[in-house]
Amino acid sequence: MNSLQQKAFIIPTLLARLERISADSHCAHLASGIRGALLRAQERLEAGRPLDERRLQRLIEGGFEILEDAAREKIGA
Repeated sequence: MNSLQQKAFIIPTLLARLERISADSHCAHLASGIRGALLRAQERLEAGRPLDERRLQRLIEGGFEILEDAAREKIGA
């Protein structure tokens, strides 16, 4: 599995996790933006259209950072 395939594999799981962030969380707005960008990237991948792999990596990293922030917010850390 190449790097782009690995990234494509993680996108659905990351999208599902970002979707579960409570609307009351201050992270929800950021999560919404990342989700939209990841959905567009996923559509491009599925359609076989070119995609900037560095940008996709930044989106994935940003998604995980938002998840970490939301988890910290939830536990009050």
